[in-house]
Amino acid sequence: MKLVIKNGIIVNPARKQHEKGDIVIENGKILSIGGTADTEGAEVYDANGLFVAPGLIDMHVHLREPGQEAKEDIHTGTQAAGAGGITRVATMANTKPVIDNAAVFRDVLRRVDECGVVKVSVIGALSKNLEGKQLSEMGDMAAEGAAAFSDDGHYVESANFMRRAMEYADMLHKMVIDHAEDATMCSGGFMNEGKVSYAMGVTGRPAAGEDIAVARDLLLSEMTGCHIHIAHVSSAKAVELIREAKAKHVNCTTEVTSQHLYFTDEWLKNYESSFKMAPPIRTEDDRKALIEGLKDGTIDAIITDHAPHCNEEKDVPFNCAPNGIAGLETSLASALTVLCHNNGFTIDRLIELMSVNPARLLGVEGGVLEEGAAADIVVIDPDKEWTVHGNELYTKSLFTPYEGLTLKGRAVLTVVDGEIVMKEGKVLK
Repeated sequence: MKLVIKNGIIVNPARKQHEKGDIVIENGKILSIGGTADTEGAEVYDANGLFVAPGLIDMHVHLREPGQEAKEDIHTGTQAAGAGGITRVATMANTKPVIDNAAVFRDVLRRVDECGVVKVSVIGALSKNLEGKQLSEMGDMAAEGAAAFSDDGHYVESANFMRRAMEYADMLHKMVIDHAEDATMCSGGFMNEGKVSYAMGVTGRPAAGEDIAVARDLLLSEMTGCHIHIAHVSSAKAVELIREAKAKHVNCTTEVTSQHLYFTDEWLKNYESSFKMAPPIRTEDDRKALIEGLKDGTIDAIITDHAPHCNEEKDVPFNCAPNGIAGLETSLASALTVLCHNNGFTIDRLIELMSVNPARLLGVEGGVLEEGAAADIVVIDPDKEWTVHGNELYTKSLFTPYEGLTLKGRAVLTVVDGEIVMKEGKVLK
């Protein structure tokens, strides 16, 4: 079946293309880009007034499978991704069992083949059981196609172990994704430490705990040459440290979540567990620093850190709730609202941050529209206003910090390998 996306504004920053035209898709591939296409015998989607871009790529999600399917599974998680305009996700290793060996890695790939709605890259653990003591089967997982290695959810406390793991990852030509929060400073806290946490009487997680961890691992990257990718940066000082390291040509990159760009700790005053995450949402000064880091290129990608939990786990007093929120279906809308509508970002820059750069960092196909390439495409209505309700999302988690908020902008069509997987908000697989 031939599919023609007509009359859209083609946003293809990897090819410096921003023009109105048609895209023709056949047999899962892009047949032609631009101009006016013949629609005879084709399914036609009229994208007049809409942006047509390479499918979004979220390089940091938790699909929870294997072992935590009550929170999310590969099918529901990739449904949520499709609903959000995301055509590929990279799933983290903190499952049960941990993805720390080739057997578990292959099983995840098998499940993706069975029920994945969008494409899935798999990130292997850095250490056995995420304990930071013994290397995982990194070589075997790299041979199976691991996109990167990470003990995300856990900070590697031993600097020497982290050094050796980075040296090994570098030999395998893989980046290390670093959850940078010093546990000795942060593990007993529940939100950002500051004026708001003091007023609420809640033990905080100081930004210095993140800054110290970032500084250490940037130094280790400089020492080993390994590509270190700082996960979900949240503090102004951490952004400054990364900016300085890049100026010195340290092999480092970083990412930010859409929720850290939208919210500040002031939103937590009602002790709502839907705002509880790690690293925590910080101050307005931190939020502004994150936006500035996106403007000047210090921050390379926008991600979700989609980390859903069972509803009964989050529906508890604030301090008792686990860290993490569902974000796949709100990420694009949140970023459009904050960056494009409120801070002057172009749609081209947003696609760089949410598609082009993640594809490059993961080393996967995508992030560009070109003839002969896989037809992974998102169509975006930048002005579509919609109100978020957790019970209307595809993720299993009903808890979202965006509950009841009206966002501006939404994906209206998601195409994966030439197949429409989401149309006008409805996932078709």
